[in-house]
Amino acid sequence: MNKLLCVFSLFLLTSGFVNADAIYVDDEQNLTLRISPSQHAKGLKVLAVGDQLTIIDNQSKFDFIKVRALDGTEGFIKSRFTTKTAPLIDPKDAASKTIAQLQTDNANLRAEINDLKEKLTPGTSLEKSLMSERDQLARDYADLKKTAASAYQLKNERDELQERVVNVERDLQQFKLENQALKDTASQDWFLYGGLLALIGVILGFILPKLGWRRKNSWDSF
Repeated sequence: MNKLLCVFSLFLLTSGFVNADAIYVDDEQNLTLRISPSQHAKGLKVLAVGDQLTIIDNQSKFDFIKVRALDGTEGFIKSRFTTKTAPLIDPKDAASKTIAQLQTDNANLRAEINDLKEKLTPGTSLEKSLMSERDQLARDYADLKKTAASAYQLKNERDELQERVVNVERDLQQFKLENQALKDTASQDWFLYGGLLALIGVILGFILPKLGWRRKNSWDSF
């Protein structure tokens, strides 16, 4: 019997320890679970009245505490809108409060949109900054186009010069071949002329003695 009482007491203590960090959204209004302890921080989800939460960090920061929802989502809510006991919830009242919370969130979104519109209106510093950046980008683009055009022109001039060099080298090679051909022809002509002169000399060598002998015989006959 004593063992059963001890086990039962231990169960009660354990249950109390487990639920010690459990809190609930009270019946005053729904809460928005936010990503950081600020009323203007991004909302993660809307908590309905009576939702059970687990406290992760109860050190209050601007009346915010860090909690975890039943689905595992962690974020920050204002501690003064929570209670340690589950409130009795009227479904109609909860629905009306949910609608009111959604209307509040919608109004906050509209305010943020209007703020962004004001920042983008003509004459603001943001518009001037964007226009200055646009003009700078336009100038950089123009410079880039000029650089690209110059590079393209230089490439064309280089290709043209290379083609002219190739043509000159080809003409020079042709000139060398023609000059060599002329030299070969001149050598052949001189060789031919030398052969003809040698042949004429041989012929004259045969003819001239005979002419001299005939003349001598002619003088002897007188």
